[in-house]
Amino acid sequence: MTSSCSFRITRTAEDLAQTLTAISQRLVKLEQRLEELEIQSSALPESQTNEEIVMLDGVDQLLQECKGLLNTSSNNEQNDASNNEANDGFWTEEERKQTDIAA
Repeated sequence: MTSSCSFRITRTAEDLAQTLTAISQRLVKLEQRLEELEIQSSALPESQTNEEIVMLDGVDQLLQECKGLLNTSSNNEQNDASNNEANDGFWTEEERKQTDIAA
């Protein structure tokens, strides 16, 4: 019975040693993977920042173009409005002349 018990203890110890080795190897792999992920995550913000800067520059350029178009269209509207006022004055004079002629 002593040999049977001794065999079981030895077998269990060997199993524990193999399990411990496997866990240790897995731990090393996980630590390496964690280190790789940390390196990647520290590198990502810089590339994202550069991409964001390029995108924001494009948005800024679009905003400037839109402002330019709005300024151009508002200038055209002001010119049209002043032309309309001048034309309204002209038509008013023409209408007066026609009413004077008709009278």
